[in-house]
Amino acid sequence: MALLIRLVIIALIIYAFYRGVRYLLDPKRKLDEAHQKGQFYFYDDVKNVRKNFFITYRGALFEGEKYLGTTDQAFEVVSILISTPDIARLQGFTRDDFIYLTKEITINYPHAAITWQGPIEDLMKKA
Repeated sequence: MALLIRLVIIALIIYAFYRGVRYLLDPKRKLDEAHQKGQFYFYDDVKNVRKNFFITYRGALFEGEKYLGTTDQAFEVVSILISTPDIARLQGFTRDDFIYLTKEITINYPHAAITWQGPIEDLMKKA
């Protein structure tokens, strides 16, 4: 009986350690933390085209919708539509900030045409 209790305790310790490591390495948690701190973080599952990606930058959260299409030699993400759920957080952003975000997205999706939605689109067209 004592041996069984020891095995159960060891199993619980291993499970708690496993859950702790998974929590610390969770990219969604890292996105939330970077969003709260106002840092840059790019959260994406590059292998899954159906999942949208999220970017946090200077306290604002952006969501990008990926659309699959054909290039000269393969199927790639050819179009990305980026929006933000909270436009009020864009106060203080400049055109250079959106150019920086566009370059960061282009690193992962070089064949994609990036389209900004809402007032960001108007700002990008003015220049």
